Amino acid sequence: MIRINENYTKLKASYLFSDIAKRVNAFVAAHPAKPVIRLGIGDVTEPLPSVCLEAFHAGVEEMGHRATFKGYGPEQGYAFLREAIAQHDYAARGCKIDADEIFVSDGSKCDCGNIQEIFGTDIRLAIPDPVYPVYVDTNVMAGRTGANTNGRYEGVTYLESTPANGYVPAIPSVATDLIYLCFPNNPTGAVATRAQLAAWVAYAKANRAIILFDSAYEAYIRDPQIPHSIYEISGARDVAIEFRSYSKTAGFTGTRCAYTVVPKSLQAWDAAGNAHSVHALWNRRHTTKFNGASYPVQKAAAAIYTDAGKQQVRAMTDFYLGNAKLIREAMGRLNLPCVGGDNAPYIWINTGRDSWEFFDQMLNTAQVVCTPGAGFGRCGEGHVRISAFNSRDNVVAALERIARALK
Repeated sequence: MIRINENYTKLKASYLFSDIAKRVNAFVAAHPAKPVIRLGIGDVTEPLPSVCLEAFHAGVEEMGHRATFKGYGPEQGYAFLREAIAQHDYAARGCKIDADEIFVSDGSKCDCGNIQEIFGTDIRLAIPDPVYPVYVDTNVMAGRTGANTNGRYEGVTYLESTPANGYVPAIPSVATDLIYLCFPNNPTGAVATRAQLAAWVAYAKANRAIILFDSAYEAYIRDPQIPHSIYEISGARDVAIEFRSYSKTAGFTGTRCAYTVVPKSLQAWDAAGNAHSVHALWNRRHTTKFNGASYPVQKAAAAIYTDAGKQQVRAMTDFYLGNAKLIREAMGRLNLPCVGGDNAPYIWINTGRDSWEFFDQMLNTAQVVCTPGAGFGRCGEGHVRISAFNSRDNVVAALERIARALK
């Protein structure tokens, strides 16, 4: 008799964004004459930077000629992209990351979920609340948690992000083994200072733990005092894995390209106390289960590191931050406290009300889609996330609708 992985039965009935889609689709079907503006899911709307498009076309053209055709590429990524990443994303910021410590993939969501496969199922987890659901759900699937009780899984140390701590969680008072951090944060848009990240690195060293650092939104940081990478912190090479994505940086949500950094000095231990290279473990997993991102896509990703590419990426992220500024200002006029939007494309709004109730009001009264904070965890209740990813006209129209709905 074939059996299922029963850990899947612990998961909540459905994924947050599936719930949102069902409600929005039902509204659209019932009210086809009322156009909906979507500021919920963090999907970009602007086209690829022209320099990426040109490189993409050139890569496709190469695939059409015998002399330049590419078959299977290196699973870890082509050298031209890995070397560009090492130089521009790390060496330029004083971080010692070698090209062969970089693993190119087809998405950071996949990497964040897949990385936990190389660690034991009995390790202790530290996960923020509110949080990107993938961090929690993939560990539930792997069997690292107990049942879901009152919105939280047994066996997880939840790192609470609240108005009281500026939505940057404190170091836990108990030891943990695998720590998830995301800055600039999704969903809150909060950022961590150098001192705050240094405290996490020290904690990880003291507990022989590993930090999984999701920095998918680092391109939106404008404050020069805020680190773009965990590796800007001394000692982080020995305790941290970093995930980065081209999705929000350069509009690759539908093109798919990302990378993960696993330093060769990073170690984890077996039950007998023997140390193992995490880089070697991840390389084994990566080469076994992944055949590499496509050559034309990697050519497109490498183009962002040219002078023209840097300018175009900056213009794109500036555009979305311009939307975010309008959203922040509008929430201020409505006397709704919020964070984010200055160094991140998300605005986290403290509504003081049930978050799904607020979501439904915005959908039914204003025809605007936001994301209910409760879907990100218990500490998200009373909040909603509004995304800056849309056209300027849609953002302006949405804010006018929200203002009318709340008067």
